[in-house]
Amino acid sequence: MWDFNVNWVLIDQLERGNEKAFSFLVKNYNHRLCVYANSLVNDPEKAQDIVQNVFIKTWERRKTLKNDRSIKGFMYRAVHNEFIDQYRSAQSLKALEKLYMDTLLQLEMEPELEGTEKIIGLVMDAINNLPPKCKEIFILSKKEGLTNIEIAEYLKISHKTVENQITKAFSILREELGEKYETKVPF
Repeated sequence: MWDFNVNWVLIDQLERGNEKAFSFLVKNYNHRLCVYANSLVNDPEKAQDIVQNVFIKTWERRKTLKNDRSIKGFMYRAVHNEFIDQYRSAQSLKALEKLYMDTLLQLEMEPELEGTEKIIGLVMDAINNLPPKCKEIFILSKKEGLTNIEIAEYLKISHKTVENQITKAFSILREELGEKYETKVPF
C-alpha cells in the first residue's frame, strides 16, 4: 500500500494513473481549495467549478507533474491560475454581451432607422448559421435569459462548456456581422 501523504509518492502514483492516488488528492484538497477559490470569487458555486476544473486538468496533465515540487503548492497555484483564466474570459464575454445588448437596444429604440428589418434579418441569419450546439446555448442564454449554470444543468454539460460556446457564438457573430457593418469590438 502506498503512503500518499508522501509528496513524491503521491505525484509518482498520479503520473502512473493510479485512481486511488487521485481520490486521495481530491479527498484531501477539495475542501481547502474550495475555501481558497471562494476567497477569490466570493461565490461558492463558481469556487467549486474552479476547483473541479483544476482537478480535471491535474488528472489530464498528470504525466507532466514534477515529483520534486510540492503538490499542495501546485494545486493552490492551479486554482489561482484557473481563477485568472475565468476572470479574463468573463471580462471578454461581458464586453461582447454589452455590445450585443447595446445593438439590440439601439435597434429597438430606433425602429424608423432605415434598413432595421434588414439588419435584424442579417443578425437572425447569422445566429441561425451558428453550429447547432453553439446556437442552442446562445439562444438559451440571450433569448430565454437562462444563466450559464442553468444552461449547464439543463443540457447536462459543464459550466465551462457553456461559457466557451457563448464566447464562440459571439466570436462567430462578430466576425460575420463585423465584415458587413465594419463594427469593432472594444477590447
